[in-house]
Amino acid sequence: MIDAAGLRVMKAIADEGSFTGAAAALGYTQPAISQMVRRLEQRTGTVLIDRVGRQVRLTQAGQVLARHAGGVLAALDAAEEEVAAIAGLRAGRVRIMSFPSATATIVPPALAALHRQHPDLTVTFSENEPPEAIAALREGDCDLVVGFSYENGSTPADDTDLDLLVTTPLLVDEVRLALPLDHPLAAQETVDMADLSSEAWVAGCPRCRVHMVGLASESGFAPNLAFETEDYVAQLGLVGAGLGVALIPDLMLRRAVNPHTAIRDITPSSRRHIMAITTPDLQKVPAVQATIDALQTSAREFQES
Repeated sequence: MIDAAGLRVMKAIADEGSFTGAAAALGYTQPAISQMVRRLEQRTGTVLIDRVGRQVRLTQAGQVLARHAGGVLAALDAAEEEVAAIAGLRAGRVRIMSFPSATATIVPPALAALHRQHPDLTVTFSENEPPEAIAALREGDCDLVVGFSYENGSTPADDTDLDLLVTTPLLVDEVRLALPLDHPLAAQETVDMADLSSEAWVAGCPRCRVHMVGLASESGFAPNLAFETEDYVAQLGLVGAGLGVALIPDLMLRRAVNPHTAIRDITPSSRRHIMAITTPDLQKVPAVQATIDALQTSAREFQES
């Protein structure tokens, strides 16, 4: 097939009027120019140059190639420059999805730092729970997911659905118990899950609910799921009003505070592993790796603050 080098030669011959002039313009030897023309004629299956003594003229087919060469080569040069800009983080796009408590904490500082360091990157963001976000990643609808998995307790099958994906640890998020401030168990530093068997529970997102039920099951009881809301502020509001107890991750407790609740450790303990998730190929994209780096820095600073 026709290649860029062949097109450059045809354009140079048309511009310079000779093999010698084309060779000088492109920095080749004259025999090299002759060889490239012969190869291009073999590939196209037609004569491109009419050689008359020392003079050369483009045939009709040669004129067609020379005429199109300018536009094609300009487009290739533009493509090379655009790719170089993306590789050098002077351009590019990264599409991120994150779950709510990360959205409220570690994601904004990471995106702000990314904007400061690479202002020409285009970043788009949307919020989704990990199962939906990972499905979007697999479908090609996003480039990077901030997700989580629980360390213990029962979790949905999607927690293991990371085959062929690449994960980067960001932080370990302790899960704690929220009690009404005047609850008898609020006097304890650590509360055993088994002592909460008769409590009404305020449940969170579907995966959080399954995890909570798993912890309760390990402690020998089935919890009474009296309230369900994915809004952690609402969960703390319900707990603070004395309507139930809830499991709240540290990530959210740093942003959502209710003066009518007591926050205590639980046993058995519970943790979430927060991670950045992408594909092996997308991890090689400079904009994606730069975003992962920014998330790692943000997570580290969050833990140290």
